[in-house]
Amino acid sequence: MDSNKTEEKTEHIFYGLPASPGVVHGPVFRFLHNDVEVLKYQVEESDHDSEIERFHEALKITRNQIQEIREDVARNLSEKEASIFDAHLLVLEDNALIDDVEKEIKESGENVEQCVDRVTRKYMDFFNKLEDEYLRERSSDLNDISKRLLRNLVGETAAGTAFLDEPKILISEDLSPSDTASLDRSKLLGIATDSGGMTSHAVIMARASGVPAVVGLGGIAENIQVGDYLLLDGFDGVAIINPKESTLFRYGKVKIRRKKINELLNEELTLPAQTKDHQAITFLANADSVNEVEIGIQNGCDGIGLFRTESLFLRKNQIPSEDEQYQEYRQIVEAAKGRFVTIRTLDIGGDKKLKGVTDGNEQNPFMGFRAIRYCLRHPEIFLDQLRAILRASAHGPVRVMFPMISGVNEVIRAKELLSTAKKQLEEKEINFDQDILVGCMIETPAAVMISDLLAEEVDFLSVGTNDLVQYLLAVDRVNNEIAYLYEPHHPAVVRCLKKIFATGKEMGIPVTVCGEIAGDPHYLPLLLGLGADCISASSPLLAELKFFGRRFSMSEVSKLIDEVTVSKNPLEIKQRLNSFYEERVSDLI
Repeated sequence: MDSNKTEEKTEHIFYGLPASPGVVHGPVFRFLHNDVEVLKYQVEESDHDSEIERFHEALKITRNQIQEIREDVARNLSEKEASIFDAHLLVLEDNALIDDVEKEIKESGENVEQCVDRVTRKYMDFFNKLEDEYLRERSSDLNDISKRLLRNLVGETAAGTAFLDEPKILISEDLSPSDTASLDRSKLLGIATDSGGMTSHAVIMARASGVPAVVGLGGIAENIQVGDYLLLDGFDGVAIINPKESTLFRYGKVKIRRKKINELLNEELTLPAQTKDHQAITFLANADSVNEVEIGIQNGCDGIGLFRTESLFLRKNQIPSEDEQYQEYRQIVEAAKGRFVTIRTLDIGGDKKLKGVTDGNEQNPFMGFRAIRYCLRHPEIFLDQLRAILRASAHGPVRVMFPMISGVNEVIRAKELLSTAKKQLEEKEINFDQDILVGCMIETPAAVMISDLLAEEVDFLSVGTNDLVQYLLAVDRVNNEIAYLYEPHHPAVVRCLKKIFATGKEMGIPVTVCGEIAGDPHYLPLLLGLGADCISASSPLLAELKFFGRRFSMSEVSKLIDEVTVSKNPLEIKQRLNSFYEERVSDLI
């Protein structure tokens, strides 16, 4: 990078929430959601040809982008899925449309962006009035093409990373789960958003991919210009637009220090996962791709504690077939190399919206028609998934897990459908694990209170702290205005965790924690001390968890638990957990 680039521009600092650790510096691109703002101005007649030249250059860029996306979709999904982009390419080669835009530039004397917008809107209005459904759908294709063309003309990058020529830092107002599912993570240096919470889907994805992220930056998206560079500090929650040389030097030392820390953590990866007094700790990995499973194995996980099946649905933006799901789950199971894989059934709804499936405008989507509620209402979709999971179990140890449970009847009904799926496979003589283990997630206060009743129906329990905290404290976890109230260290949360783990011990079944606090080393002694059997976290976080776990004894944890469980103040609990961590690793890392 040419250092003069950043010196020519003013440094701007934004403060937010540290969402995924790491320090990164690089070029940015804006991830857009809304229509492009189209400016209108007159162009001198002598400049008409240059406007037309800009138009043809944008057409060329757009064709290349769509062709690359098409090839990527064909490679990762199927030729059938990729063929939808053929219609987009045909639009870009439509001579009538191209001629109309050129004519509009010459006759109106206005800038090319305004002319493209006006001509394409005229075409869309025409298609929308036709009775033929197929032709009406061309209006949607034209709308997509128009937005992409306009973004290329005004120098803004369209939503998606498939066509980026180099890795960049993504800047956005916010990211939905469907947005993040479509991102090529190999082209992401980091993520910075105006809004979003610590447990948003984008943040979970960033941690799982080892991508630095800062959220809640409030206004950074509107301050980013084409050609800007950004320094992102995912440790302290800082984003610096066009950092000065002195700033880069200071953060360069931070990166060097962090690299040494990572080397220290990796040195202990092959050592046993245990406390200082040799109590074994079972670490599992959360994943939503084969790559994340492989990273988990490299980092020494004992299995996959959570595989999020909705990632496949969101990537395709539609309901995949049984065979498509089976192929994905089989790859995951084989990548685990004999370790068990816990496959969570479809958890859409809330902030995870699927086009044509969860498009309804629910007033309270997190407490609405989602997860197991959706699956039980649509048994045909649920049975497809259950059969795919069962078929994958023939290739390695698999556990199936039901999310968003609030009553025993939901578990009973889900198990009945699982039995139906088994019978259907038996009739076709398709192999699967007849004794597949069944579990459910504890994410609602209701599930906490009836955890003993749920334990009678399942083989294991798994605590999803992200949703449990938001429901327990009545705090929308993606609402910036009340983010300060989202406190996993709240006494109410501590008491609920203690009750769940005690139930597991009493009923003789294991309890895993798979929410985001499981990946935060500050919470590790709390979870172990309260009685968690397994800790399931994003793969890149496992090394630090193991490292810290080897630095304390369970007798020390017992004293910590005595202090924490009598505390009335969430801040006091958080400070005590932080102190426990700092006292044992500050001299080392």
